[in-house]
Amino acid sequence: MERKQLVSKAVIQRMPRYYRNICELRAEGVQRISSRALAERMGLTASQIRQDFNCFGGFGQQGYGYNVDKLQDELGSILGLRAGHTAVLVGAGNLGRALLNNFDFSASGFRLLCAFDANAELVGQKFGGHEICNTADLYDFVRRERPDVAILTLSRRHAPDIARALVDCGIRGLWNFTGEDLHLEGLGIPVENVHLSDSMMMLCHMVIQDEELSED
Repeated sequence: MERKQLVSKAVIQRMPRYYRNICELRAEGVQRISSRALAERMGLTASQIRQDFNCFGGFGQQGYGYNVDKLQDELGSILGLRAGHTAVLVGAGNLGRALLNNFDFSASGFRLLCAFDANAELVGQKFGGHEICNTADLYDFVRRERPDVAILTLSRRHAPDIARALVDCGIRGLWNFTGEDLHLEGLGIPVENVHLSDSMMMLCHMVIQDEELSED
């Protein structure tokens, strides 16, 4: 299927949510679904879903809807989930260990090769089946194994220097939880800066809005 050349970031950002819902539908035994039913499930409009999917050629049939199995495969292909990407995690503190123990990297398209930390007490331990290696070996490992992505869960003060050093070693993308916004687009490196507090502040704002509306 030939894709259109330019797809907006807003559309791409909705693709993981579509994929997650389609996976849930498949697990529930649903074989096909209309754009209207999918829109109701996701709190979107049928028109929005059709427009988004049409950016990639469209996946449904008029009067039939979407085949759930086929749609899961198509969305997985768009997101690159079967491309065999690999990752390393840098920083095995509380957040890093929580990801190692609980996050399904493979479901998001990555195989985690190794985790690294400078704390000698953590080196050699395993969390979620992943061994912690010494940060002193990080750059040699990256040069040798050529992982695609680095997951940064280390102290924010070290994030910029380590991120650039990883890019110099061949890292092609960063999933950044350090709290320090990293901008490496000039180097051609995509960065996903994750701030958990942003979501909480948005929720706080929406709660306040609801309170103000209820008082009117």
